[in-house]
Amino acid sequence: MNAPAGAPKDTATHQADDGFHVFDTTLRDGAQREGINLTVRDKLAIARHLDDFGVGFIEGGWPGANPRDTEFFARAQQEITFRHAQLVAFGATRRPGGTASQDPQVQALLASGAPVITLVAKSHDRHVELALRTTLQENLEMVRDTVSHLREQGRRVFVDCEHFFDGYRANPEYATSVVRAAAEAGADVAVLCDTNGGMLPGQVQEIVAAVLADTGARLGIHAQDDTGCAIANTLAAVDAGATHVQCTANGYGERVGNANLFPVAAALELKYDRRVLPAGALARMTRISHTIAEIVNLAPSTHQPYVGVSAFAHKAGLHASAIKVDADLYQHIEPTLVGNHMRMLVSDMAGRASIELKAKELGIDLGPDRDLVGRVVARVKEQERLGYTYEAADASFELLLREEMPQGLRRHFRIESWRIIAEDRPDGSHANEATVKLWTQGERLVATAEGTGPVNAFDQALRAALERIYPELAKLELVDYKVRNLEETHGTTSAARVLISTTDATGVWSTVGVGDNIIAASCQALGDAYTYGLLRAGVTPNE
Repeated sequence: MNAPAGAPKDTATHQADDGFHVFDTTLRDGAQREGINLTVRDKLAIARHLDDFGVGFIEGGWPGANPRDTEFFARAQQEITFRHAQLVAFGATRRPGGTASQDPQVQALLASGAPVITLVAKSHDRHVELALRTTLQENLEMVRDTVSHLREQGRRVFVDCEHFFDGYRANPEYATSVVRAAAEAGADVAVLCDTNGGMLPGQVQEIVAAVLADTGARLGIHAQDDTGCAIANTLAAVDAGATHVQCTANGYGERVGNANLFPVAAALELKYDRRVLPAGALARMTRISHTIAEIVNLAPSTHQPYVGVSAFAHKAGLHASAIKVDADLYQHIEPTLVGNHMRMLVSDMAGRASIELKAKELGIDLGPDRDLVGRVVARVKEQERLGYTYEAADASFELLLREEMPQGLRRHFRIESWRIIAEDRPDGSHANEATVKLWTQGERLVATAEGTGPVNAFDQALRAALERIYPELAKLELVDYKVRNLEETHGTTSAARVLISTTDATGVWSTVGVGDNIIAASCQALGDAYTYGLLRAGVTPNE
């Protein structure tokens, strides 16, 4: 049976310990990031992943002020059964001169059905007088009236004290009075907001400790990242006694963003030894971070702490030598704790240990040949001198490694030559035609195809020649293509480096090519991509 309209719904089947709150505002504050435009479907999907991660509260938006957010709350109650989180509606205190019981915006918060409501309240005296255009005393009454009314309606209330730190530095007595008014009216938490993001950790810790001692209220922290200190400021507030942290997935938010949920949660669990998430949640963290990035259509940050693909990537030979003895020597945690993994990067900095660890990572047994690693190191260094890079081209490196092994690497095909014609027509249109000559299974094949560009034409011709013999190639799809013009300082006549990422719907791999023009480099990278894809598919070369 559905709850009456506007009545709160107990959305979570399991609640985390209420002694410490992990509060996520990705769907509200995070959505204010430039370049993010979430549909209701997007918000529902993200909410499910945040609940899976185990946050205690998910702030869904501002119902009544935004039709999309109003729809989200209505659909979330019907379509999501939260296992860990409670849904939170965001809004403001009532307007000056009115009453909370008659304020349309406050009524919209109640109508959302959310069991928890966050109210934003002014705590900087200048903002009260210049933005709200009311008196300092009336602002306090607005806080008391709105909190009391929502509590009478059975809602749990958190109060976001906007611009609190700047307000405290300007007028500590008034900023503190806002916290006290919220707590006395029944707010569970007064959240101290570094709205402009200008604070530093020492300042945050000092002010939070002072406000806690002065008011005795339960305090939270909401930190923007304008000084690059949002995570540090959040943890400084915890050190000072805050027991409620507001964050966003991947640090999304207005301007440069908010405190990043994932490093904050990991720090609390692994560094502070606080159990703030359900058992096993941290092991899902990397996957959830990347999944949310895909939903918002932003590339996952490769260098994000804990969850970035480079978070546990090692390049220097000195590091690799130490890691071979004990991985903890250059890693602050075991990567699998957060669902990530260690990666060895192969470059001109590589030593024997780097190659040995990378081979192990790729599942390749180097065997008893003691000179093999030395040959691979020498070849990598020479290739990188010519402009190749294997840091982001694991598939090409694996092919190189297999070529140097005693059994060698038999390729599925050998390109004899290629030709590409690019035609600029009088009507302004363009045509691109490629002809490829290659050998496979003892047979010489010639194929011609057109494409939307010269590289695409070459790709189509290569497929036309090979797919009859290797139908597995039809499953491969190019998903990324990057070109970099190489400078003369590389000590080579090579002019271009191409990195290609390919997928077979079960995994993605990257290959590299270098040539005196973009087409030549692309041909190398595509050839490696198809060779590696056929090896992945278990296709044995017959040539």
